[in-house]
Amino acid sequence: MDDLAVASPLMQDRSRHAASRVFDALRDEIIALSLPPGAPLSRLDLQERFRVSSTPVRDALLRLQEEGLVEVFPQHATIVSLIDLDSARQAQFLRRSIEIEIAGVLAEAPDAALAARLRSITEHQEWVAGRGDLNQFSVLDLEFHKTMYEAAKVASLWVLVRRQSGQIDRLRRLHLPVEGKAQQVIDDHFAIVRAIEAGKPREAQAMVREHLSKSLAFSAAIRSRYPSYFS
Repeated sequence: MDDLAVASPLMQDRSRHAASRVFDALRDEIIALSLPPGAPLSRLDLQERFRVSSTPVRDALLRLQEEGLVEVFPQHATIVSLIDLDSARQAQFLRRSIEIEIAGVLAEAPDAALAARLRSITEHQEWVAGRGDLNQFSVLDLEFHKTMYEAAKVASLWVLVRRQSGQIDRLRRLHLPVEGKAQQVIDDHFAIVRAIEAGKPREAQAMVREHLSKSLAFSAAIRSRYPSYFS
């Protein structure tokens, strides 16, 4: 009996860890469009792929459902959700509102070390863009913005924003291969860094507002290219 009492929490912890591993992997693939909107997800296939039982897969899919990234039809099927533009607009509004404030705060107290860090990330983005590695480009894009949240001491808001951003992130990922888009992101990042480093809050805020508005502004064109991806 004592052995069971000890084993149960250990098993639960392993299950939670496994569920997080499955969730993180699937979420990354959905955002990167490796798992495109409408793609079916077989629970048995996922169990085999990740070498886990049904419980971690179920828990991971429930978390993805909460973020609006999958649709679960009990006893029938689970599919990657289509992109919902209304949800994308709300996520953009949330993130843009927060990051405009963050940019102002950072520019009011310029930090040379922060500027150097942000510039280094952007230079790395420029390098991977030259190699055509859009997946790593996207990883670095998130790192750039996360670094700003951390510098403003509101890192927990980054977690909140990420949970809400699945729809807009997929829209941005569809927009990224468009000619000139990656370079535009790089140019925007350098401009944001310059404004923060120069201690110009209004300029920094204006750059962030423009930077975080572009993909949604092109949503009609993106939808016309990928009509089956949208609800």
